[in-house]
Amino acid sequence: MGEFDTIRPYSDTEVPAVLARLLSDKAFLDILTHFRFPRLAGAFGWLLKPLIAHRLRKEFANVTSVATLQDKVEVYVDRTIEHATDGVTYTGVEHLKSGTAYLFLANHRDIVMDPAFVNYAVYHAGLPTPRIAIGDNLLQKPFVSDLMRLNKSFIVHRSITGRREKLAAYQLLSAYINHSIRNDGQSIWIAQAEGRAKDGDDRTDSAILKMFHMSRKDEPFAEVIQSLNLTPVSISYEYDPCDQAKARELYIRATTGTYSKAAGEDDTSIANGITGYKGRVHVNFAAPLTEAFEDSKLLATEVDRHILTGYRLFPAHYLAYAQWNDADPQLQVPTAAEVFPAEELAKAQQEWQRRLDACPAEHRPYLVQQYAMPVRNQYRVKAGLAL
Repeated sequence: MGEFDTIRPYSDTEVPAVLARLLSDKAFLDILTHFRFPRLAGAFGWLLKPLIAHRLRKEFANVTSVATLQDKVEVYVDRTIEHATDGVTYTGVEHLKSGTAYLFLANHRDIVMDPAFVNYAVYHAGLPTPRIAIGDNLLQKPFVSDLMRLNKSFIVHRSITGRREKLAAYQLLSAYINHSIRNDGQSIWIAQAEGRAKDGDDRTDSAILKMFHMSRKDEPFAEVIQSLNLTPVSISYEYDPCDQAKARELYIRATTGTYSKAAGEDDTSIANGITGYKGRVHVNFAAPLTEAFEDSKLLATEVDRHILTGYRLFPAHYLAYAQWNDADPQLQVPTAAEVFPAEELAKAQQEWQRRLDACPAEHRPYLVQQYAMPVRNQYRVKAGLAL
């Protein structure tokens, strides 16, 4: 057994067997049937499931590597993106060189679509897609684990509670990330902090940066980080399909002091995140950081600067900021009307009002906060103010 077998993505030699296992998994076929035929799945699932399995076996019969699988899946990803967005744009890919592996450190808003949009940008730029960090809390069902590990995902053990076990898990994760970039020449995508930034406040957790160094403690922190080609990535959604659910969670936390997820809540978030309307989406790749940062806090500040200034603000962000009770009086933030054309703004006002109307009054301040926070953060960074 290899050092990283418990967390690594599947290799090319494992692809045919895992695909065969997936296409015999009743839970996986049930979800596919409900997704493809929502009205018929209940009464005719018994008939539809074997037909879907047969069609997929035929379509994926010649898939014998991760790369050919991604080529096949890309068609479906592109179709999903076309249906659920008003277009995806990306900037900064010119910073990325073929044959070089990068550590993409990104803000985190959506469980599945954040890395999917980074993959989309990198793939369409003609570069290899990165390996994706995913928490084991999202891999409750065997078929989900198989699906993610087929798509170059590796596992972050977040559900471990023992201090010693947790330390060992992060040591292994650190070793794997370093090995992937330096030995395998494979890029990595990982979020800047554990869990989504539900309040729109994108901040880098310095503990993540320390983790990159854990497996190479005998080397200076600055040299280790420089060897990983750390590249800050900003993922911007015009609208978040999960914004109402996030507002509800924030309200419950604020009023009760705690929040417990219901069974299947992550599954619902994943489904809404994939299929829900997002408006426009933008991905920005900063240039890899080459400066020597002596400690994780200094590095976190620089990563934040790149992620927050690289975030694309849409009309809804300015509209939310204008009605946010916590707007910063020190900042000179223009109105949406000063930044966007009248036609674009009118469309955004209509959609923003629709979202506000759909949100319970007591949750509304937390909905506004999600969209307003990126405005405050970006203008504070531009003004040279502390966050």
